[in-house]
Amino acid sequence: MALADIWFLLIAVLWTGYFVLEGFDFGVGVLLPVVGRTETDRRVAINTIGPVWDGNEVWLLVAGGATFAAFPEWYASLFSGFYLALLLILVALIVRGVAFEFRGKIDSVRWRRNWDVAIVVSSGLPALLWGVAFANIVHGVPLDAEHEFTGSLLTLLNPYALLGGLATLALFTFHGAMFLALKTTGEVRQLARAAVAYAGTAAVAIGGPFLGWTLLDKGVVWTAVPAAIAAAGLLAGLVLTLRGRDGWAFVSTAVAIVGVTATLFGSLYPYVLPSTTDPAFGLTTVNAASTPYTLAIMTWVAVIMTPVVLAYQAWTFWVFRRRIGRADIPPATGLPAAPQITPGTTTR
Repeated sequence: MALADIWFLLIAVLWTGYFVLEGFDFGVGVLLPVVGRTETDRRVAINTIGPVWDGNEVWLLVAGGATFAAFPEWYASLFSGFYLALLLILVALIVRGVAFEFRGKIDSVRWRRNWDVAIVVSSGLPALLWGVAFANIVHGVPLDAEHEFTGSLLTLLNPYALLGGLATLALFTFHGAMFLALKTTGEVRQLARAAVAYAGTAAVAIGGPFLGWTLLDKGVVWTAVPAAIAAAGLLAGLVLTLRGRDGWAFVSTAVAIVGVTATLFGSLYPYVLPSTTDPAFGLTTVNAASTPYTLAIMTWVAVIMTPVVLAYQAWTFWVFRRRIGRADIPPATGLPAAPQITPGTTTR
């Protein structure tokens, strides 16, 4: 296997990790008004992801950096053609991080309500747009002989891409509901478990047709396997939640996200960005890749640094592994001194 093919696989793994980890972050944000009937309950929900959300975004940075270094032609065409959509995602991620940090700075109902709205919107928008973006990548976009995007924003808003966006939004919301059910106690957990049924039904109803359309459109036979695994993961998550097996239910939705991502990248290969203008204009792992020397250096860096990053993130999840509830949330006052942090809680 050539180094370019190996890096295509590694980039697929990085995006898979990002969608699995940041996916439940997005889901928690979308569900904030559903599970947070009171200020304390909203703080419980936010604190479930407080210690990990920024670490989860590292996967996005690494995936983007790896794409730039390993496939510069892919990066250039992608970011020029998808500029507005990616800009909206970037702005949403910035607003989301600011909202997490600022919502508790002033003891005002209106202040917190406005930031809560920002959290919901800035969580739902990327969840939707990532699906739109990757659906377009898999389906193909108009590229000319110079590998430059010749379409417009409306080109990206085609039925297949919009269905992909709704599928990822529903899937991440389902994943987030599972995470809340796993990580909380009391009323927040009960409301999260109730949300699982609705979000899971939506994920199955939208995700199934999207995967089926992908299989029919691309015709890559072996991708039926990860697509079937994704469908099984979604159904298993619903059943396991009803049986009170929150941990295994969360694993099931994670497996579903892995299956969906594998289906998309498997349907894409050997292209990295197909052209709907002329297949000969499409970008592949061969004509979009960096030099073998660059890929070799990147491989050594990845071999050394990846275990370190994985170990650190695993340690973070282990430290903050226990469930949290209302008793773990300190009372909200104007600008309090930082309370004592215990594993599983944050100061937000």
